[in-house]
Amino acid sequence: MRIGIEAQRLFRPHKHGMDKVVLELILNLQKMDQENDYFIFVKPDQDKSVIPNTANFKVVEIPGSSYPSWEQLKLPKVAKEYHCDLLHCTSNTAPYFIKTPLMTTLHDIIYMEGSWLKLLLSKASSYQKFGNLYRRIIVGKVVKNSHRLITVSHFEKDNITRFFKLKNKSIQTIYNGVNENFTTKIEASQWAKVKTAYQLPEDYLLHMANTDPRKNTRGVLLAFNDFLKQTTVSYKLVILGYNEAELKSVLNEMDATHLSAHIILTGYVSDEDLPAIYGLSKLFLFPSLREGFGIPIIEAMACGVPVITSRTSSMPEVAGDAAHLINPHKPEEICEGMLKITSDANYRQELIQKGLIQSKKFSWNNMAKQVLAQYKELYQEIKK
Repeated sequence: MRIGIEAQRLFRPHKHGMDKVVLELILNLQKMDQENDYFIFVKPDQDKSVIPNTANFKVVEIPGSSYPSWEQLKLPKVAKEYHCDLLHCTSNTAPYFIKTPLMTTLHDIIYMEGSWLKLLLSKASSYQKFGNLYRRIIVGKVVKNSHRLITVSHFEKDNITRFFKLKNKSIQTIYNGVNENFTTKIEASQWAKVKTAYQLPEDYLLHMANTDPRKNTRGVLLAFNDFLKQTTVSYKLVILGYNEAELKSVLNEMDATHLSAHIILTGYVSDEDLPAIYGLSKLFLFPSLREGFGIPIIEAMACGVPVITSRTSSMPEVAGDAAHLINPHKPEEICEGMLKITSDANYRQELIQKGLIQSKKFSWNNMAKQVLAQYKELYQEIKK
C-alpha cells in the first residue's frame, strides 16, 4: 500500500492534542510496519527533526499559507502525485473534493454543537473561532466523503453517529494512548531541573488551561478561591497554557485579583518537562465541560497523580473509577474534591493506585496497530 497521512501542523514547535496524536501514530507505525510505503504530508515549520525519514516513510513538505488553502487545494494534488492508495486525514477535517480514497479521524464534533451565533460570540480566541467555523462548514461533507471514519471514544462515536444520522457508514472507536515518558520513574536530576526552570513551589495543584471556555479554567479558579479559604496549607495553583493577560482578564471578571499571588503560570511546557510537572503536583484538575477523549487525564494518572475530572461526555469512559468525578458546572464540587484529596491520605493513595492501573489500558502502540488494521481493511475494500 501507498498510504498518505495528513500531518499539516506537525513541524510547529508548540504542539497540542491532535498534533501529538498524529506524531505518536507515525512513530509507532514506523516501528511496526516495514512493508507499506508512507508519505507524511506536512507544512514547513521549525521542528523538522520530530520525524526521521526511514526506508518506507517519506516526509513531504507542502508549502502553503492558510490551513484551508493547504488542505483543500494542495493536499489532494500532492496525494495524487504520490499515487496514494488512501489518504488518512488526522485532525477532524479533510479535502472537500478528492479522488483518493479517504479515511478521517474525527476526534470530536464539539464545533458542530450549538448555534452559529453562540460559536461567534464565545470567549474563544479569534484563531479558535476561525478553526471552528472552518470545521463547521467542511465536516458534514467530509463525513459523507470518507470511506472510513475513526474517533477516539465510544461516547464520541455515539455522538457522531447520532448527529450525522449515520447508518451504514463505518466508524471505529480507537482510543488514544499515553507516552511511556509519562511515568513515576523520573530521575532526580529531572525533578530538580524542572522545579527550578518553572519556579515550582513545594505544594501545588496543577491545571491545564486554554482560552476555550470548555476547558473550564474559570470554574477551576472559583473552586481554588474557595479551597484557599478552607485549607491550612499554603497551596499554589500552577497553570499551563495561559498568559498573564488572559489570567488577569478572568480574575477581573471574577473580582478575585487577589488570587494572582497564589498562581504560577508556566507558559508552554514541552513533553520532556511535562511528566515531572505532573509528578510534582498534589493533584491534577481537569474539570472540562466537554471532551472527545481527554489525554491529560491518563498522562497525570501514569505519573502517579490523583485526578479531578468531569462526569460528562467522554471523561468517565477514560477515567473509569480511578478519578474523582465532579459536575464541572459546580465549582463547589471541584473544591470539595480538592479538599478531600489533599486531606484524606488514604483516598489520595487509592486514586493514585487506581490511576496507575487505569493508565496502562491505553497505549499508542495499540492505537497504531488498530489504525494499521483499518488501512488494510479499507485497502481490501477499495480493491474489490
